[in-house]
Amino acid sequence: MRVVAVNKKKDDKMTSIKEILKEQILVLDGAMGTMIQTFELSESDFRGERFVNSAFDQKGHNDLLTLTKPEIIKSIHRDFLKAGAHIIETNTFNSNAISLIDYGLEDLAYELNFEAAKNAREVIAEIQKEDASTPRWVAGAIGPTNKTASMSPKVEDPGYRDVGFDDLVKIYTEQINGLIDGGVDVLLIETIFDTLNAKAAVFAADEILTERNLDLPIMLSGTITDNSGRTLSGQTLEAFITSMKSDRLLSLGLNCAFGAKDLVPYIEQLDKLIPVYVSVYPNAGLPNELGEYDETPQTMTSDLQNLLKGEKINIVGGCCGTRPEHIRALAEAVKSEKPRQLPIIEPETRLSGLELLRINSLSNFVNIGERTNVSGSRKFARLINEKKYEEALSIARHQVENGAQIIDVSMDDAMLDAEAEMEFFLKLLVSEPEISRVPIMIDSSKWSVLETGLKCVQGKCVVNSISMKEGEAEF
Repeated sequence: MRVVAVNKKKDDKMTSIKEILKEQILVLDGAMGTMIQTFELSESDFRGERFVNSAFDQKGHNDLLTLTKPEIIKSIHRDFLKAGAHIIETNTFNSNAISLIDYGLEDLAYELNFEAAKNAREVIAEIQKEDASTPRWVAGAIGPTNKTASMSPKVEDPGYRDVGFDDLVKIYTEQINGLIDGGVDVLLIETIFDTLNAKAAVFAADEILTERNLDLPIMLSGTITDNSGRTLSGQTLEAFITSMKSDRLLSLGLNCAFGAKDLVPYIEQLDKLIPVYVSVYPNAGLPNELGEYDETPQTMTSDLQNLLKGEKINIVGGCCGTRPEHIRALAEAVKSEKPRQLPIIEPETRLSGLELLRINSLSNFVNIGERTNVSGSRKFARLINEKKYEEALSIARHQVENGAQIIDVSMDDAMLDAEAEMEFFLKLLVSEPEISRVPIMIDSSKWSVLETGLKCVQGKCVVNSISMKEGEAEF
């Protein structure tokens, strides 16, 4: 049964946190998982009385402690707030129906999010009674799930996906409703390794907030997987931030993967690229051979000094391995530093595949490869009709090799199921980095085909061939 808490409009929260970010750097909390490990909990601790008969192992299922050991979760929130955190994250990183399948508890998604938000809300209310001079907020933590919509888990079948955009929207809708009903102030979509997953989360949030006439801000935080500076799904940092657009966006930044020192160069790139606030919450270094994190509070704070002194960030905190002492050191360090001011971004067209394409007054003609269009290429149309997709992909590949900066894909043909062909071909295409590094133009006169195509692509696309030939009402 769904329990709904009374929730007033969040416009005041949105305005409040935005106004304060103009004046000071806010501190996010540290690693919930790291702190849970210090309690050395057993299988029975995780199960509690309610889940004693579960057929699945529950040890390590940190989100379940929201229900079975809420006092532990509250104590962790309390410790981070007393260390100086302004924003605490709910214990909900994996509280979605996809991730919960691993524990046989997918039906608990709404309840876990509702209760986790309520726990955090109660601790903030308690701390505010002790010290009302500092504003504090609850951020609803929304993880990436353990599946990816942009890549196939089967090497032999690049067109296969074990999760789709609509699947992700459904599970994120349930999670976000629980977080909102529990009383969060901000939605934090974090540790983004696949931009398409994050797009689904943002889409779900926007639908819910519009329907419920709420105005919660959204924070986005991606993760760079190696020194190439790309996400796991292959996008450069510039391509990633170009793909992530929302009118509700409060901040965009990076977390996890690296320690502070290695994240600094990427955060510096963000400064002149985005007209929203910048966040950073690194790991306490990289894990050692025992899987532990060795970076001290002093080292982390020192490594972030260039960002702090250079007025490059607005929100700072800690990810894996960070404890209250790390947050205390950061909270002390930001007191004397000024926050980054939002830059004026010169208007230009920015599109992305795995890489960024900028179109502005300095650009020459933009070359669009149109040979992957069944109406414009008899050869391509024949290959699609004959299901010879590898040969069809080679046409796209040759266009990019010959200088195409955008690839136009159209399946509008009376002999084809345009939606099915668009979906399958795009899933194959985005699995080819040498092709999908450029933006895609999804070309159709049918909205259903355009929508299908947009659900397959993590980059920022061009939509083409919508016309007014049938009249304004139809358009």
